[in-house]
Amino acid sequence: MSENRKIVSTATRQGELILSIVQNEIPIPSDDEVIVKMEAAPINPSDMFPLLAFADYSQGKLMLDGQQQKMVAPISEQFLDAIRSRLDQTLPVGNEGAGRVVTAGANAKNLEGKLVSLVSGQCYQQFVKVPAAMCLVHKEGTTAEEAASSFVNPITALCFIETLKKEGHKAMVHTAAASNLGQMLLKLCLQENIDLICVVRSVEQAQLLRTLGAKYIINSTNEGFKEQLVEAMAETGATLAFDAIGGGRMADTLLSSMEQALSRNASGLNTYGAEQHKQVYIYGRLARGPITLGQNYGMYWGVGGWLVMPVLKKLGPKRAAELQARVVNEIKTTFTSHITDELSLLEAIDPANIARYFPKKTGEKYLIKPQQGL
Repeated sequence: MSENRKIVSTATRQGELILSIVQNEIPIPSDDEVIVKMEAAPINPSDMFPLLAFADYSQGKLMLDGQQQKMVAPISEQFLDAIRSRLDQTLPVGNEGAGRVVTAGANAKNLEGKLVSLVSGQCYQQFVKVPAAMCLVHKEGTTAEEAASSFVNPITALCFIETLKKEGHKAMVHTAAASNLGQMLLKLCLQENIDLICVVRSVEQAQLLRTLGAKYIINSTNEGFKEQLVEAMAETGATLAFDAIGGGRMADTLLSSMEQALSRNASGLNTYGAEQHKQVYIYGRLARGPITLGQNYGMYWGVGGWLVMPVLKKLGPKRAAELQARVVNEIKTTFTSHITDELSLLEAIDPANIARYFPKKTGEKYLIKPQQGL
């Protein structure tokens, strides 16, 4: 066990993206570190920018440079300034994954042989060296494929609910609600008796959520979408929304619908709109255009970005550990992920496969198997 293969991403000042599979020696852990043999790592939307950096993968070419396999694709000059901080740097990729601890430092021998999941930002490789404290140990009977998605989606869903409770909301709206994350959030809300309004884009997505027990499902492509949204908000009292779409008018639609629902029984002069605070958090950018807002929801509202890590840090170590323990206990039920396909390291940098996973279609998830295809 001396050779390690991994995917690295380089965006050059000449306007090229180079995705390479490089080889190096497996590192030796310090006393408080472990070596994890990576068995599975999901491709999440949050992996797209570190991996592809705005490159036009449709023009990408696979090639062999000596012993190094790589994919080269152009990056338009208009995007180079936006990625200036990473230009000409070779970066590891892969936010999260799971595997077995094969080597442990002197203070981490208890982890040897354990199945662990981790968030390292470099999981698209065969062997990862990480601090032992970063490892989340899973139960016997859990597979690496199940454990691989233990953080990004499960902890995000749990932190959505933590945010709702902390800010005093009683119901919420979720867009792109049929995603793996959306399904987890729905299950959590049903368990905790929190009303969740699920916004989807197809009949099939609506049916999927209905089979999971969703009560409020609204198809944004249907006529009467806004009216149905207002009715659901009036019934539930939803004043919080988590939006995965980002660009366009979705945030505006959510806020104006909240205002209409809250003000439908108002009487007298209502200069500044409803007194309840209305909040939309944008946590994804499925649409890359500008966010367009109007002025028809009073003066007590907010739109902001939302990231899971700052929220988790504010909760503190004790609460974070409780959430992680819940993920371990419910990884086969509440937090199960539905995998569309599995890819080797080489398959993951093939433009034909990038064309499959880059669109981030709702409900689809791809898994990289670093040990596959050796």
